[in-house]
Amino acid sequence: MSNIYENPFSSRYASPEMMDIFSEQHRIGLWRRLWLALAQSEKELGLEISDTQINEMQANLENIDFERAKQYEDELRHDVMAHIHAFGDCCPTARPIIHLGATSCFVTDNSELIQMHEALTIIIEKIKIVIKNLCIFAKEYKNLPCLGLTHGQAAQLTTVGKRATLYIQDLTLDLENLLSLNEKFKLRGAKGTTGTQASFLSLFDGDLKKVKELDSLVAKKMGFEKVFPITSQTYTRKFDYFVLSALSGIAQSASKFATDMRLMQSRKEWEEPFGKNQVGSSAMAYKRNPMMSERICAISRYLISLPVNSAITASSQWFERTLDDSANRRIVNSQAFLAADSILKIMEKITAGIVVYPKIIANYVNEELPFIASENLLMAAVKNGADRQTAHEIIRKHSMDAALNVKENGGSNDFLERITRDEYFNKYIKEYTEILDPSKYIGCSPSQTEEYVDYVETRFLN
Repeated sequence: MSNIYENPFSSRYASPEMMDIFSEQHRIGLWRRLWLALAQSEKELGLEISDTQINEMQANLENIDFERAKQYEDELRHDVMAHIHAFGDCCPTARPIIHLGATSCFVTDNSELIQMHEALTIIIEKIKIVIKNLCIFAKEYKNLPCLGLTHGQAAQLTTVGKRATLYIQDLTLDLENLLSLNEKFKLRGAKGTTGTQASFLSLFDGDLKKVKELDSLVAKKMGFEKVFPITSQTYTRKFDYFVLSALSGIAQSASKFATDMRLMQSRKEWEEPFGKNQVGSSAMAYKRNPMMSERICAISRYLISLPVNSAITASSQWFERTLDDSANRRIVNSQAFLAADSILKIMEKITAGIVVYPKIIANYVNEELPFIASENLLMAAVKNGADRQTAHEIIRKHSMDAALNVKENGGSNDFLERITRDEYFNKYIKEYTEILDPSKYIGCSPSQTEEYVDYVETRFLN
């Protein structure tokens, strides 16, 4: 047991690979790689930096003394300067040229953008797995009729597979958004204290071409083709909002899916995987609670709220920069990715093992099918010579009486029995079997499902 608070994402929910990206080891490791890339680029563009200095920095990228850095920060009250000194202790020869011409945001902003880009790559791969699982599920159940529900009430039939395409489409829209965002990712680059690149213009004796080349070189050494063309001391905080909005989209889709899972599990139609020895309740031993779906809803609610935070941060920055973004962003950006990762981790587990109960589903269908079929009954009678208005009134009366029997007496839906006993209808309809075939009421569900899943698999998964 620890007497230090642990973040639930770290201790319970998030994946090791996502936690590694936002670890202190990785963050400061990126700072050192950025300092190395800056020094290498400055050397290539003519500044007097020796191979010995470069090699010394290269050899100590992972040799991070966090305790020593903490001692420096306690004294200097500045985390970047603390790590400049700690890196300099490892690289005494390179010490004079570490962070040359740069401002703190050179390492903080660039490293955070790299972290977000790395995290986004993981999110993209995980959402693809969830989509793939749902595509397999949708194809398997594309023909299985189930009761459609609008306003929480019985509506026309759909199929289990067609319903799954609703979740696939939402997640595919999220994936398209993420892929587009991924293509737009840029580094802050080497821009100086207020984004004017004045320090680098001075270092290169007014050579504007070299200043521009430095910006591009550093980005390429860090694996990026583009930099923000304009920055202040920081890259625009609107970009954080765009990133978190994309992650919020995942949470919205996931929460819709998980809410439906919870409702269907309460109806015993679908069920999330339930372990052989899993305990649903400490008191009620029979319980099979949709705890994974509930957890998705809980974390999604949190993630959905975060873009508002980023929007406020972006809107409240003064001029070229104020520091009131810093502490907030340290919390919110990493938490957003850890939340999205946690959600998709759970979704992957659920979608790989959804349990469907066709007989329960059929019971719901059969209970409502006589009402759903009433229009077809009307059309069949009219085709055979019945008066439309007379037939409509008979159907209306029998359906109201049947509904009353269900609600007040707890009886079954006997609408069909009432119709088959009706003398007027018996003149015009002799066979009801085909009219009451559920497959006649699912419309284009099977073909829609097949075509859409094929499109998604071809466009995004293959």
